[in-house]
Amino acid sequence: MSGHSHWATIRRKKGAADAKRGQVFTRLAREIVIAAREGGGEPDTNMRLALAVDRARANNMPKENIERAIKRGTGDSKDGTIIEEAVYEGYAPHGVAVLVSVVTDNRNRTVAEVRHVLSRAGGNMAEAGSVSWQFKRVAFFGFELSKNDPDKIFELAVEAGADDVTFDDNWVEIIGSVDSYKEISDALKAAHITPEDAELRFVPNNETELSDSETIQVYKMIEALEELDDVQNVYSTLAISDSAMAQLEAA
Repeated sequence: MSGHSHWATIRRKKGAADAKRGQVFTRLAREIVIAAREGGGEPDTNMRLALAVDRARANNMPKENIERAIKRGTGDSKDGTIIEEAVYEGYAPHGVAVLVSVVTDNRNRTVAEVRHVLSRAGGNMAEAGSVSWQFKRVAFFGFELSKNDPDKIFELAVEAGADDVTFDDNWVEIIGSVDSYKEISDALKAAHITPEDAELRFVPNNETELSDSETIQVYKMIEALEELDDVQNVYSTLAISDSAMAQLEAA
């Protein structure tokens, strides 16, 4: 199983836990606010907003919540709160590089919280640009294979501009350039396929392989970062072996 698939498995399970804690709607709303603020309130002409709204609907976010978040982003709803996004760079223990994507109304609070989690685990914050070069931003789609024909999925993805298509344990991952997001998304919609994951994300150029105990240590730190209210996503170079995966799933 590929490293990305390992992360996908854990993320899907974590997504269910997040929903129970009520964190998903907050994070989705913030993403909608930022997207609407940057590119306007029409999903048809704002790809990032369309992506955020799609993710919100996939997580059963109420329509009124989505509309309220769009209005906050466009300025039609003035509540006095200024929300901004940032990406912090750092290192986990054992040299694992991490990017922490946040959406916050208080940068000082957020950076202090991120720094605290990193340092408590034996990691540290890094200067801007010192870690990000180890990643590239891509369009990412993930979904269950279900009854779909792998050959047809591969063909439509490649024709839409995908750079990589992988199949593993009934799970499909499609990766393409940022510019290919809309075309791949449209191709999947035309094939009546609704991805569970559809986003622009950072993926590592190379992964860092550790022992199982070290892998679990770093993963727990990443999990602690993800539990911070202002954190949207955490990307890392951590590779997860089959044996480490089994231990994480059993935990």
